[in-house]
Amino acid sequence: MNTQPDRIIIFDTTLRDGEQSPGATLNMDEKLTIARQLARLGVDVIEAGFPCSSQGDFEAVRQIAETVGVEGGPTICGLARAKKADIETAAEALKSAASARIHVFLSTSDIHLEYQLKKSKSEVLDMAEEMVAHAKSFLDNIEFSPMDASRSDSEFLYQVIERAIAAGATTVNIPDTVGYNTPQEMGALISGIRENVPNINQAIISVHTQNDLGLATPNALAALESGARQVECTINGIGERAGNAALEELVMALHVRRQYFNPFLGRSRESEEPLTRIDTREIYKSSRLVSNLSGMMVQPNKAIVGTNAFAHESGIHQDGVLKNRQTYEIMDATSIGWTNNQIILGKHSGRNAFNSRLQELGYELSETELNKAFLRFKELADKKKEITDWDLEAILSDEIQQAPELFRLELVQVSCGDSARPTATVTLRTPEGEELSDAAIGTGPVDAVYQAINRVVNVPNQLIEFSVKSVTAGIDAIGEVTIRLRHEDRVYSGHAAHTDIIVASARAYVNALNHLSATLRQGNQASNLSAHQQN
Repeated sequence: MNTQPDRIIIFDTTLRDGEQSPGATLNMDEKLTIARQLARLGVDVIEAGFPCSSQGDFEAVRQIAETVGVEGGPTICGLARAKKADIETAAEALKSAASARIHVFLSTSDIHLEYQLKKSKSEVLDMAEEMVAHAKSFLDNIEFSPMDASRSDSEFLYQVIERAIAAGATTVNIPDTVGYNTPQEMGALISGIRENVPNINQAIISVHTQNDLGLATPNALAALESGARQVECTINGIGERAGNAALEELVMALHVRRQYFNPFLGRSRESEEPLTRIDTREIYKSSRLVSNLSGMMVQPNKAIVGTNAFAHESGIHQDGVLKNRQTYEIMDATSIGWTNNQIILGKHSGRNAFNSRLQELGYELSETELNKAFLRFKELADKKKEITDWDLEAILSDEIQQAPELFRLELVQVSCGDSARPTATVTLRTPEGEELSDAAIGTGPVDAVYQAINRVVNVPNQLIEFSVKSVTAGIDAIGEVTIRLRHEDRVYSGHAAHTDIIVASARAYVNALNHLSATLRQGNQASNLSAHQQN
C-alpha cells in the first residue's frame, strides 16, 4: 500500500515548539487567536500543544480541538511522550476534534539513550511498538518521532521506524532535533529510510528541522526532494533555541520554485497545481499576528516577511524595480498579503467599522474585549489623526497580552534632562487593592521607572532585554515596548504600546512582573496543596 500524497503536508507547530521560545509563553486567548488564523492560512495540521505538560496546555488543546478542529478544518494534534499517561491525556484533550492526531515521541540516539532515557536499544524498540499501539487504540491518525534521529545509529533507526509503523503509525517524523545536519546529509537520511525500512510506504515521511546552524529551511527542502511529504514548521521560524524551519520560507520556496520541485512529486515540470494547500495571501497577516502576540519581533531582513524583504535602497535596484519589478524581485509582495492599501480609521470611525477591520486582521474578540479595545482606540484617536492597521494590531496585542492583573499601574511621572538626575514616581495597586507609591533615581527615565516599580513590587528579577519600536511613521506614532525578565531559570515577557514610550515601558514592565508573580503564586499554591495532602 502506498500512502504518499502528491503534495506537501504543512504541519504547523507554532503553538507547541514555537511557544518554547524563551519568553514567548502564550495565554489561552492568544493560542485560540493564532489557531484560528492558522486555519485561515490553510495549514493541514496544527500541533496545538503538549497536553500532559500542564493543565493550561491540556485546556488549550481541548479548546482548539473544539473550536478550530471542526469538520473540513485542520487536523488537531497533541504531543505525547512514549508513556501511557501522556497518550491518554492527549486523547482526552483531542476527543472533540473532527480530525485528530496523537504525536508520540521517543529518543533513539545513543547519547539520549545513555544519559536521558537510561534504556537499552531493545527496551526502546519495545517501548516504541507498545506506545504507538496504545495510541492507536484511541485514534487512527498516529505520528511517531524518533527524537534526535539525525544523530541516531542508522540501522537502529530503521528498526524503530519499522516497528512503529507495524504498530500503527501513519506518519513517521524524522527530527533533526539539535539542528546538526547539512542539507546533503538530511537528504541522504530520508533516502536511507526509504530504502531500508520495508514497510515505509505504509506511512507518510515527515521532517522536523531545527535552525541551530541556520540550515532548517534548506534541510527541510532537501528532505522533500528525497521523498518526505510532510514538513513541520512554525510561523516566523520561532521555537526552541535558534528556532525551526519557517513556514513562510518553505511555502514560498515551493511556490516560487514550483517548476523545480514538481518532478520530485511526480508532476510535470510545467504543472501549475499548488504544492501545498496554504493560502499565501494570509502569510503576512499570520506573521504579524504571531509576532505581536508572542512578543518575538521579526528581524527587518527576515526572508519573506521582514520589513526589508521588498525594500530597495540601491539606486541601480530602485531603477530596475521602477521599470519592471521582476528585475530584482522574485515574488510579488501581494502574493503573501503584503499591501500598503490600508483602511485608515479615525476618531469619527464607529464601533462596527472598528470590529470589522479587526476581524479582517484575524482577531475575534468577545463583547467585553471588544469594548475595552474600542475604548483604547478612541483614546488613541484623540491623539492621532489617522490610525492604521499597525496601530490596531498594537492596541490588540497590548490588550490581549495582559497577564492576570495582580499589580496595576495607576500613575507614572518622570523628571529628567541633560543637567538633572532622572527621577521617577510610580503608584501601583497591589493584589490586595492597596495603592502604594514610591520614587527612585536611575541612569535614565526608564531605569528610574523600573527602580521605583521594583521598590513597590519587590520580586527579584533580572532584566535581560528591552526593545522599543515605532509602530508607524510620524511624531505621533505609537511606541511598542517589549521586555524580557529572567527569574531563576525561566524567562517572562512583557509588552505594551502607547504614544508615550515611558508609559509603554512602565506598562510592559508591570505586565512582565504580573506574569512572573502569577507563576510564583501558582507555585506556592501547588506547594501548599502538596504539603496539605502529605499531612
